[in-house]
Amino acid sequence: MSGGYLWIKAAHIVSVIAWMAGMLYLPRLFVYHASAESGSELATTLATMERRLLRFIMLPAIIATWITGLTLAFEGGFFTAGWLHGKLALVILMSALHGYFSAAQKKLAAGTNLKSARFFRIINEAPTILLIGIVFLVVIKPF
Repeated sequence: MSGGYLWIKAAHIVSVIAWMAGMLYLPRLFVYHASAESGSELATTLATMERRLLRFIMLPAIIATWITGLTLAFEGGFFTAGWLHGKLALVILMSALHGYFSAAQKKLAAGTNLKSARFFRIINEAPTILLIGIVFLVVIKPF
């Protein structure tokens, strides 16, 4: 392994951590936002926090995660490995969930959200479940 590969691997880990921090925190903000009175000071503050989290932390992190991850897979010659196919499927689902969270944030900010705080409490578990699957596939490489 070259030194460059290890730098990319480190950048990938940092990017994943930043992305997952956002993926775990954002739906928690949604819980509070869905419970806040539409147009209230609290709702406005939460909308600002959500938008900034998405724009300044989660968006750069997802982009860096994909770029560094695909680079690692290419450099490591992993594209024929079954575990990578499974990981990529879960990462695509995580990315779709990120997109869903982005759309939900826009609805909450606009006051057009129809989802309950309970819904957001439940969906808050989805990133954790996906992350567990991704980590097990990468570390154990079962196929």
